[in-house]
Amino acid sequence: MAISASYSSAASAQELLTETVERPEAAALYWDASAPTEKRVEDLIARMTLEEKIGQMVTIWNDKPKIQDKNNFFAADKAAELYPDGLGFFARPSDLKGPGSPRVNTPRSIEESIRYVNALQRWAREQTRLGIPVLTHEESLHGLAALDATSFPQSIGLASTWDPDLVRSINDYIASEVRARGVHQVLSPVVDIARDPRWGRIEETFGEDPYLVGEMGVAAVEGLRGVGKDPKLKPGQVMPTLKHMTGHGQPESGTNIGPAQISERTLREMFFPPFQEVVERTAIDAVMASYNEIDGIPSHSSSWLLQDILRGEWKFDGTVVSDYYAIEEMVSRHNIAADVPAAAKIALEAGVDVDLPSGISFSTLTEQVKDGSVSMAAIDTAVRRILTMKFNAGLFENPFVDDAAPALRSNGAEGRALARRAAEKSLILLKNDGALPLTLPDTAADAPTIAVIGPNADVARLGGYYGIPRDTVTPLEGIRSLVGDRANIVHAQGVVITEDDDWWEDEVTLGDPAKNREMIAEAVKTAENADTILLFIGDTEQTSREGWAEAHLGDRTSLDLVGEQNELFAALKALGKPIVTVLINGRPPSYLQVAEQSDAILEAWYAGEQQGNAIADALFGQVNPGGKLPVTVARNAGQLPFFYNHKPSARRGYLFDDATPLYPFGFGLSYTSFDMAAPTVSSASIAPGEDVTVNVRVTNSGDMAGDEVVQVYLRDVVSSVTRPVKELVGFERVTLDAGASKTVSVTIDADSFAFWNRDMERVTEPGEFNLMVGPNSQDLKTVKLTITE
Repeated sequence: MAISASYSSAASAQELLTETVERPEAAALYWDASAPTEKRVEDLIARMTLEEKIGQMVTIWNDKPKIQDKNNFFAADKAAELYPDGLGFFARPSDLKGPGSPRVNTPRSIEESIRYVNALQRWAREQTRLGIPVLTHEESLHGLAALDATSFPQSIGLASTWDPDLVRSINDYIASEVRARGVHQVLSPVVDIARDPRWGRIEETFGEDPYLVGEMGVAAVEGLRGVGKDPKLKPGQVMPTLKHMTGHGQPESGTNIGPAQISERTLREMFFPPFQEVVERTAIDAVMASYNEIDGIPSHSSSWLLQDILRGEWKFDGTVVSDYYAIEEMVSRHNIAADVPAAAKIALEAGVDVDLPSGISFSTLTEQVKDGSVSMAAIDTAVRRILTMKFNAGLFENPFVDDAAPALRSNGAEGRALARRAAEKSLILLKNDGALPLTLPDTAADAPTIAVIGPNADVARLGGYYGIPRDTVTPLEGIRSLVGDRANIVHAQGVVITEDDDWWEDEVTLGDPAKNREMIAEAVKTAENADTILLFIGDTEQTSREGWAEAHLGDRTSLDLVGEQNELFAALKALGKPIVTVLINGRPPSYLQVAEQSDAILEAWYAGEQQGNAIADALFGQVNPGGKLPVTVARNAGQLPFFYNHKPSARRGYLFDDATPLYPFGFGLSYTSFDMAAPTVSSASIAPGEDVTVNVRVTNSGDMAGDEVVQVYLRDVVSSVTRPVKELVGFERVTLDAGASKTVSVTIDADSFAFWNRDMERVTEPGEFNLMVGPNSQDLKTVKLTITE
């Protein structure tokens, strides 16, 4: 998708700041950077009017055009008229007019984005009474969602790397691109536990397991924010926003924002842990509440969730932000408030501090304080948290970008190399009957014919919340670049999945079946003389996505391929040639026909801007796939919900069908083979509260270097309440040369043995535990451990 800015820069980002920007009340304590943040906050709050306080709690996005001139540039005079008391937050300065597809809502260029943010901050500094800067945010789930930003694999692909260090590095790079444009906050990462693949947002998650999601979430936050608990934001870092608190990933019927029919025990065992890990181990600044309800209580109105758990049990002291328009939805959807002012009061009292994205609800709080409906103390509490974020971000010292050069270098060689590495490590080999890796002759004289077929062959699908990188590489382009004249590449699209692939568009229209069947016939003709068929099928950004409204749906009842893709596969299979299927998708691949009849299957997810090069390298053996599934792949929707860490009474079986998964959690093959010896433990018995180390000797017994992921699972043999049949408690991805061995040591934290008892107390019960080690959640070897009295 090639999109360029629709206007030219009249002045550089630096030229905008040639004059000194004066600070109001320059002698006030809150401008003293050497003073403790708490004192600066209290000094500033004491000077603020009610209207100025409420101004800090609201955001602008939808109304962005109202404060812009005819060229869509920030207009200080209009902002001063509409927001005379200042503004707390500003959503997505990179987009031109607020909500809408970048196809019609042309993104700003890098330099224009910087000029816009600088103009916004200059207005806040010079034309509001107290000069309080504005906190801007962007979407950055798998790369900054803006023009000329690096696009990495979607989150489910990053989780498939099982490599927290890589996730940390990627998010550190994302932070550098965001911060260089003058933005200090991002709405990322998502640590929802995803336990229903019908849900279109599953691609945005790190999968189904609380331990894996927690480790990836911590790594993402450390990359964005910096390692450690220092609240002060360092240069090149941004403030993450943890999403979505909680139960979001197992909605009723698999439909987005549906009720989360989840017990407190399941919340504490499965859904809370990733949030708790991030809160307790990082300097996370903000948490976003979820759209859904739990036990009749929408999250934005749940003081138990946002106060008792988040702030009480976990000691979170940051800011709680609303999901977009979620406060108003307590009126329009949940029907727990009669009107928007009532919803605003409910959300504030539950612990929500910031109204995203347009301040519709919290702008009503001014009158509610004046008439006594809302206390000034509640307002002050929220504003303290907001100002603390701004002071910690360093905005009062310098809210401006005074050098555009770092931002203009974004999506350069370093970003592309990291995106390619991430794509390579995210690829999962699901099946291989000897068809891969493909080989090429030394000379063009013996060049084989390879048919590259399918609707996802010549497009680089990026997934939801996408950015617009400077360039993308499609699989077809990557293959042609790699093989050169050593193979004859023929290509046909085969079918159209959806008539459009714009994630933002409301209406989704599948390809015309009659036309698709004509295209299938053309694809068969193209492939009939090929030596190998490479088939690229799966999703578009429209067939699995966030369903944010009844007019914009994204969830599905079926898990199989949509449209005529199975017909395309069957027609090509009938040619009797080796067929390698490459899956480009956002949801787990429950494709029975493809799974049974393909000679090899490579799962690529949405692998970012460099997907074409990475996929080509994997297909031709330049890279050995080593990714593992972060989700269980069900055979069909009738098995749902389906996850590996189920209770012992589950999975008895079905009449006329199979109860096993199509692919188990943690599964992934390699072009080489690995042997794992029987595991040992550092001590056969430990006391409650002690850690233990699991050791296993891993050998690459094949003839090619490759990666294996050592996975450690735990089972409490006898417990006072039912426990899962297995739980992931540790893992490590290792790279071994052919014939090499390594002893991998994974330390299991003492808290891994604890659980919530009948009185909902966190305890560790003495007894026997099984520690199971293997390359996935099914093929495991066991060592026993005893926890003493």
